[in-house]
Amino acid sequence: MSHGSPTSILLNIGHAMDHWILVVFAYSWGVIAGVWGVEWTELTPFNYGALFMFGAGSIVSGRLGDHWGRWIMMVIFFVGMGVSALIIALCTNKWQIGAALTLMGAFASIYHPVGIPMLVQKAKNPGFTIGVNGLAGNMGIAIAAGLSVYIAQRFGWQAAFIIPGVICLVCAVAFVALVPREEEAPAKRKAKMLDLPPSVMARVFAIMTFTAVTGSIVFNFTTNGNGELLASRAKSIAQDPAMLATMLFVIFSLASLAQLVVGKLIDRYPLKNIYLPIVLLQVPLFLIASQVEGWALFLTAIAFMLLVFGAIPFTDAMIVRYIDDRMRSRVTGVRLAIGFGVSSFVVALIGPAVKDAGFPVLLSVLAGVAFCSFLALSMLPSEKDVHAIAAAPKPAE
Repeated sequence: MSHGSPTSILLNIGHAMDHWILVVFAYSWGVIAGVWGVEWTELTPFNYGALFMFGAGSIVSGRLGDHWGRWIMMVIFFVGMGVSALIIALCTNKWQIGAALTLMGAFASIYHPVGIPMLVQKAKNPGFTIGVNGLAGNMGIAIAAGLSVYIAQRFGWQAAFIIPGVICLVCAVAFVALVPREEEAPAKRKAKMLDLPPSVMARVFAIMTFTAVTGSIVFNFTTNGNGELLASRAKSIAQDPAMLATMLFVIFSLASLAQLVVGKLIDRYPLKNIYLPIVLLQVPLFLIASQVEGWALFLTAIAFMLLVFGAIPFTDAMIVRYIDDRMRSRVTGVRLAIGFGVSSFVVALIGPAVKDAGFPVLLSVLAGVAFCSFLALSMLPSEKDVHAIAAAPKPAE
């Protein structure tokens, strides 16, 4: 599958829309709070349902993707995201928007366990393919962080959901018209991967799941909290909403480019050799961010987001390296369910935690979380050892 094929383009757009709509609320809750007469810290818990379903729903989405087929699930994804975004725009209080966001999270859960395995199943350079896809997804965050703030301020917060919702519905029509339907569901195909011992697979899956949890905590806090972080600790330069939107767009856009570089490296070098330093370098940068303000914080945020986004392709790359395509959607679904099931609490608690502890304490906690990821990844078996184990003669029955 070439990067310029309709299938590849629409799948990458799907990743952008998934992240765009998922974080619009986080970058619009200041405007919504003003309209509804509440503090923004009161709204963050109502985003919990969306992120919980984004994780928990991945188990069902992954299973359906492997057994029903990925084509039909992607059609459901585009239609569901479009309709749910329009429903959110009709909400008039925080309980309604919490319920509508939860519905949206269920449809958003489809993309990662279905869209990414569909994209890489025939890719010649899966690392770079994942990198391009990651760039598309995080550009969705950049658009949400920058454009959605402007749209919400200029045209009302409802428009910030209506516009991406309409785009998703257009993509649904294009997907049906342009993307060929698969001949058989992935679960019905023959196995093609090396046969690894259960103990090795259990070790890899445990590390993959643990780093999915820690990585999701870091990812969710930074993508959902950077706006308020800059507004709080860079007041002198981020008071104007347009300036804040521009700063956020620059941060996320530059950070997204890291995934192209990482994708290239993944295709050439062992995963562990690249992943470990990226995660370890997050530790000092979060600690620095906890102590600086103004332009220094802005520059530090660019640096730590480069590493946060640069770490994203590795879990998907591990699945491609170690998991057969017949069950990649299910494995991806389980790791997302566990990772986002835990980390969804992070976004729900951003407001109350900032109110009680402050950003410096929370950034220091993120440094500790990143270091835990480093310790877990240091126990990942090398790919050379894994291939040696797989190639070794099996004992006679």
